[in-house]
Amino acid sequence: MVDLKAAIKAAKFVTFLTGAGVSTASGIPDYRSKNGLYANQQDPEYLLSTENLQRHPADFYQFVKSSMYYPQAKPNAIHEKMAAISNEKGAIVTQNVDGLHRAAGAKNVVEFHGNLYHIYCQKCHETFTYQQYLKSDQHAADGGILRPDIVLYGEALPEQAISQAITAVGQADLIVICGTSFRVAPFSLLVNYAQPGAQVIAVNEEKLDLPFAFEMVQADALDVFQQL
Repeated sequence: MVDLKAAIKAAKFVTFLTGAGVSTASGIPDYRSKNGLYANQQDPEYLLSTENLQRHPADFYQFVKSSMYYPQAKPNAIHEKMAAISNEKGAIVTQNVDGLHRAAGAKNVVEFHGNLYHIYCQKCHETFTYQQYLKSDQHAADGGILRPDIVLYGEALPEQAISQAITAVGQADLIVICGTSFRVAPFSLLVNYAQPGAQVIAVNEEKLDLPFAFEMVQADALDVFQQL
């Protein structure tokens, strides 16, 4: 099995590409597993779509409020080790919208799909706390609907997030994919911007089948990172 610890030690710049599996140990469900966010939902991707937000704001709000906020969740050993490594010599690009990489102290983080805890009014763009949002999605001053600053189905990714992610991947001589099936584009396409010869290691409980050269650490990521 590939020695992740040795690879990280030898690397000049490490970029972590992370998904929901990094936060499950913090008590935040992933999306697609049998107990995940999308379980028992008829059309979960529609619930998290820009169309649903525009046409049925009350349904959108109810789903997001009841299913996606875990403010008591704390960073786990994966977040903490990644923060320490990336602050020294690397970056983190995450699909997660839970803010836990930043909460762990990571400074060089690209939140590819936004952050649930950044809230703004769609009418006037005034910002609000998530606590205000959990009480109401209405902006009393102008009647605007509040929303979290996350990328919904049907929305384009922010150009800044894309360019920062491409830069982070392009700088790395070691890329560590963790807690994601790495099947959802455009996130899964980021490895196309890796420098020739960059080492790619995936850490995941389920074996991944990816269309590029990589080494697999098939294990519980929490165990792996606790031992780093």
